[in-house]
Amino acid sequence: MSTFAGQSEGPHLVFQPTQADSGPRCQSTVADVVAVEGFGYWSGKDVRVEFHPAEKDSGYVFVREDLENPVRIPATVDCRIETPRRTTLVTGGTQVEMVEHVLAALSGLGITNCEIRVNQSEMPGCDGSSRVFVEAIDKVGVRVQDALEPRLIVRETIRVGDDDHWIEARPALDGVTSFRYRLDYTQSSIAIGRQTVEFPISPEVFRSEIACCRTFMLEQEAAWLLKQGLGTRVKPTDVLVFDEEGPKENTLLFHDECARHKVLDMVGDFALAGCYVVGKVIAHRSGHRLNADFIRALLKEEQIEVPCRKTA
Repeated sequence: MSTFAGQSEGPHLVFQPTQADSGPRCQSTVADVVAVEGFGYWSGKDVRVEFHPAEKDSGYVFVREDLENPVRIPATVDCRIETPRRTTLVTGGTQVEMVEHVLAALSGLGITNCEIRVNQSEMPGCDGSSRVFVEAIDKVGVRVQDALEPRLIVRETIRVGDDDHWIEARPALDGVTSFRYRLDYTQSSIAIGRQTVEFPISPEVFRSEIACCRTFMLEQEAAWLLKQGLGTRVKPTDVLVFDEEGPKENTLLFHDECARHKVLDMVGDFALAGCYVVGKVIAHRSGHRLNADFIRALLKEEQIEVPCRKTA
């Protein structure tokens, strides 16, 4: 475990893939039922999430089992609504929120189909990362299915955003998907500063370098949320809360953990495409809203090699 390594960005971290992608992967699902329990950061309510095996071509579907008539909510960008600092999905007035870390765990591990049963609207925050979900899924393993994973191939450069916040995707000539994130907090937090990371997206890299990276916020942001009656069960030891010196009552796992967490969020938000995006993705100060806008723009380009999974 490393501690905070200073204010300058330094050389950004780049992992090189070991081999080119050979084509579409087989679809997969969890091999057995496994559960994670915790409480929602925003609501403070206890919640249980169960990962269940799902049929091929079914994608990710959340099921609100706490309702008299359970509601199925497909994890697609069409179901997304705008909420601050998290990703929320809605079907027929019923919603699930803060789903990005759950979806990141599934997508990051290469799982394409899963039924996610919950007894509250908000997913458990755990430690603000995907680590607990990944560990739970690893306990039961993955079952390969007799169907190809749908893929969206980036064949031309596409860019969404403005001069200050943007995402761009370029063709991956080696067939390896990679995410590069540039974070810049120099105007609001010297402790966070500038960070840049880049990773090829594979189950091995996600599990070892991204899944454990926690959500973060500034001390003044945390104070404002508490005044609104939000996050009252969350302690600085649960997430990364930065003052001028660094994280309060906590220790960084990597000196660039904040930028790595942004990649984690991207993996989760990109899962809303309903297919695996093959391309070189570069993001500059993007967040959940821009990630969703970018997915919509990609889908409009109609560069899908294998049809996207059905959404209901």
